[in-house]
Amino acid sequence: MNTLKGEYGMSQKPEQPQPRQIRIEIDDGVADGIYANLAFISNNPSEFIIDFARFLPGNTRGKVVSRIIISPVHAKALLKSLTESVGAFETRSGAITLEPHDKNIGFQINSDKSPDVPESRE
Repeated sequence: MNTLKGEYGMSQKPEQPQPRQIRIEIDDGVADGIYANLAFISNNPSEFIIDFARFLPGNTRGKVVSRIIISPVHAKALLKSLTESVGAFETRSGAITLEPHDKNIGFQINSDKSPDVPESRE
């Protein structure tokens, strides 16, 4: 039988850490949320950058409305949480189907060709 020595005494076991309860507050402006229908994800060895953007039909340009920068560990935790959440949603509501990748949304990604749509002025 192993016993712990030191600050706990000859045969005392260390106290189990009590789970901490954290309170997260959210400002009213943040709680309102921002609509995004597009996300771009990039990374480097120390962080993942997620740009959330809004692209409206009929426009030729979208706009990044929020940028989130997280560590690789948090990106993996986010992936796990999203996977679980989407799975639960699909169990309740049915499968989510992705739109075809070739749908014309006004611009082409990774292409040298630009669409034949006049550029909007802002």
